[in-house]
Amino acid sequence: MWEPYKNGFKAYLQLERSLSDNSVQAYLADLDKLTAFFVTQGWAKSPADVALPDLQAFIKWVAELGMTQSTQARIISGIRTFYRYCLLENICTADPTALLEAPKLLRKLPDVLSYNEIESLINAIDLSTPEGTRNKAILETLYSCGLRVSEIVNLRISQLHLAEEFITVIGKGNKERLVPIGDSATKYIGIYYSEVRKKGPVQKGEEDILFLNRRGKRLTRVMIFLIIKELAKKAGIDKRISPHTFRHSFATHLVEGGADLRAVQEMLGHESITTTEIYTHLDRDFLRTTLHQFHPAFK
Repeated sequence: MWEPYKNGFKAYLQLERSLSDNSVQAYLADLDKLTAFFVTQGWAKSPADVALPDLQAFIKWVAELGMTQSTQARIISGIRTFYRYCLLENICTADPTALLEAPKLLRKLPDVLSYNEIESLINAIDLSTPEGTRNKAILETLYSCGLRVSEIVNLRISQLHLAEEFITVIGKGNKERLVPIGDSATKYIGIYYSEVRKKGPVQKGEEDILFLNRRGKRLTRVMIFLIIKELAKKAGIDKRISPHTFRHSFATHLVEGGADLRAVQEMLGHESITTTEIYTHLDRDFLRTTLHQFHPAFK
């Protein structure tokens, strides 16, 4: 019964929302859970027949299966997106998710690196090898621009506007944004490009990709993670860090320095300012630590 609706929803996510294949599959999996629940209850309901109590019973069922609060919240978000599509296509005249409450989530503050820790990690790179020259350019760019790991591995030469001190980044949902790039990142991209990238092999289809492995293919996300993990070990940094840690550190250091939150949101490519506001919590922790460290009343 639901297959035509699922197919239409899939086309909507792909064509109108321009979502990645992984995101599309995640939304469809959430919808599959809902229809599976209806089967267990023996309910033959079309999307237009579904009411708020049905969805509340579904969320209770999901919770009883042992799914975490974050998973529950994501499923609810997926169902909401489906019903937005149903309203657009006149499949439904009312949205049963309008009053559906998601579980309250505690926001976990991400680990960040201090500027000195980032410096020591980057300084642990062996610059005597072509890979070391490449890795320095990668880490300088990650920290300078606050990029996601997917954005750094897919960064193209044609997206570099180094003379203008900007790069073009293609983020989530194929959304394009301009991000300023610092002098240090610009310098080491230039060194890598002239001394390594131009002299190495390039596989077909990768001609415009900036960062390549020794066989001429773009790096994987896992490879970036392993590079950073190995450097952290060499630098003696005992924190759980990943490529995303550079993004968190970039944003935290901007907020600590007094940057406008809207500007940080724009540079990070966050769709909602509430996502960026996590860094104001990090900033308050920084201020509290500073107060305890330097104010005589706290010593």
